[in-house]
Amino acid sequence: MPRDLTLYPQDENGDVLWKMLQDGDDLSVAREVDFAVIFPDEEAAIRFSVHLLRNEQKVSFSAYEGNDDFPWQVLVHPLMVPTHDNVAGFEALLESEAARFEGRIDGWGCMVQD
Repeated sequence: MPRDLTLYPQDENGDVLWKMLQDGDDLSVAREVDFAVIFPDEEAAIRFSVHLLRNEQKVSFSAYEGNDDFPWQVLVHPLMVPTHDNVAGFEALLESEAARFEGRIDGWGCMVQD
């Protein structure tokens, strides 16, 4: 099947979603998508987590060993259909909100749905 660039643009998110589709994932099925946001200190990560909780988002919080400068991670777990617009839109929202707490986006992932 040829790649529809309107659904799967040639950017990082489009490439990931295209690969998921090629691997047999049913991208029309809603699921929790895990967005990682990393922080330079524990207090900033906690404040961001509380901010998200107050906005009815499901979050988890932990130390993070993948980056010495940003050793704290908040995972945000929205339920969504993983379309390019949904993923990119939520990433942009998180990026804007995380910047207020000195955090930055560090990727996303989700479980395969057959």
